Parts: sequence; structure tokens; C-alpha cells
Amino acid sequence: MLTASLLLACAALICEALFGYPQAVWRAIGHPVSWIGALIRRLDGGLNREAASFAARRLAGCAALAILLALAGGVALALQWALTGPLGFLALALLAASLPAQRSLYEHVAAVAEALEGQGLEGGRRAVSMIVGRNVAVLDEAGVARAAIESLAENFSDGVVAPLFWTAALGLPGGVLYKAANTADSMIGHRTRRHEAFGWAAARFDDVINLPASRLTALFLVIAAALSPGLSAREAAKAVWRDASRHRSPNAGWPEAAMAGALGLRLAGPRVYGTELTQDAFMGSGRVEAGAGDIRRALGLYRRALVIQALALFSAAALVIAQG
Repeated sequence: MLTASLLLACAALICEALFGYPQAVWRAIGHPVSWIGALIRRLDGGLNREAASFAARRLAGCAALAILLALAGGVALALQWALTGPLGFLALALLAASLPAQRSLYEHVAAVAEALEGQGLEGGRRAVSMIVGRNVAVLDEAGVARAAIESLAENFSDGVVAPLFWTAALGLPGGVLYKAANTADSMIGHRTRRHEAFGWAAARFDDVINLPASRLTALFLVIAAALSPGLSAREAAKAVWRDASRHRSPNAGWPEAAMAGALGLRLAGPRVYGTELTQDAFMGSGRVEAGAGDIRRALGLYRRALVIQALALFSAAALVIAQG
């Protein structure tokens, strides 16, 4: 079982690196995340009743998460049982390749650097608004650049490393269950009036399942920094040790601190969502001034970390096969 799951994760990584998720497929049938999102919206609309008490809404949120995971995991498990043989494995690999987003993450963050260089601050704000939830109108050029780099670090963990980790551990059901839970957290796991109670279970569950990937991501970034001229693996490791646990998220601080230390930047800190200022600790002890060049340095570090992740995954598969 573990051998098959590791091989599936390896095949999914290769397929996603080569092809991404084709736009023609997106236009024709959508994306698994869009299907999961549609189910979450239905559960939110049907179970999250504003007239109910806080405790009742929290219980409803627990039920919604259980329904979501049962349906998503059940479909994935049925597909894994049904798709057998070489062609079945290829089909599973293509399905699993839709879960990580290494290509699209690179493209979205690179677009911010290109916009800053070609269109100035307003262009950078428009581009970064596609990948962050904060109020971009209050960001200066350095704020736009730091926001893009923070998004790259955090999404490397929960958008790339985590789905591959859970696919490697539990096959297609593991990857799909992770993606369903992570999507639920992004949609309803917020401390807003509507979702503070209903989204509690989604947010807490997402915190737990991202623990392994966030630590692995920090490790990949530290190793990648050691192989990157002009970047500092020592400062990356020091920032993780000193700052990661101070982040308001139990997971985001790990990749953000590693990225900040490697680049000699200070990331995170206070941010504005809507009109509300959110206080958070700084990750790293470097400069706060950043620009398009720093985004490109971060993308170079990200590419090297992807290679390290692939080598780790392929090595794990080879070791399991050799022992089996």
C-alpha cells in the first residue's frame, strides 16, 4: 500500500510539473477544488444558520466537515479501487496531479514581479490581490513584494508539499481528503461573524493536518538556501528556530521564517484585512524593504526547494521498493 501511494505521488508530481492543470480541462469540467468548493458552499448555506446559538453552529460546522470528508474521501477511495492496472494507475496519477499546484503558484507569484516591473505599484497591487486576502490598497511596493513572497512560502507548504505528503502516505484518498479540508479552511475557517463558530472545526483540522508539511517545507527551503549563491541557510534555520512558533498560525510561520531568513528579509508582521489590522510577529530579522528582485530571488529558492522535494520523494519510493 505504501509503495503504491509513494509511486502515485511521484507520478503525480511529474505530471503536474510537466503539464500543470490544462486550461482547456478547467474550462470544460472545472477543477476538483471548484467541485469541493461548490459542496462547501451548499453545506454552509444549508447548515450554518445565523439564528442558531454559537454552540449549535459549531456543532453544525463539525457535521459539515464530516460530510465533506466522507463524500470526498469516499469518491477518491472508490476511484482507487476501481482504477487498476497500468492504465488505471495513469488515470489515478492524472487525478492526483490536480492536487498540488507547483506550476500555478510559480506563475501567480512571478506575475507580481512582472507587474511591479512593468506597471508599477498599481499593477503590483492588482497582481498580488489574486493570491492574498489582505487589503492591497494600503500596500506600498515593499508591502506588495513581501506579500507575494509570504504567499509563495505559505502556499508552497499547503498547496504543494502537503497534498503530495498525504498522497504519498495514503494514496489518492489522502490527497483528496487533505485538499477538501484545506479548501474548507480557506472558505469558512475565518474568525468572522458568520464563520467563527461554523468554521471552527475546519480551521482546527487544517492546523493539524498541515503540521508535517509545514516542517518539511521549512527543511526543504533551508537545504535549498544552502545550494543558492547569495542566500543564507544559516539565517534561514536561525529564523525558523527563533520565529516560527511566534506566528499566529501554527504552520505558516515555518516556511515564512525559512524564506525570510534565507533572503535576509522580515516577513509577516502586522497586516490589514479589509479595514481590520491584524497583529502578528515578524519572521526573520532582515530588511523590510523589498522589490521585484526579491520576489525573483524567492522564486529561485522555491525552484530549488521543489527539486529537493522531488529527490526526497523519489528516494523514499526507491527505499521502500528496495526493502519490499
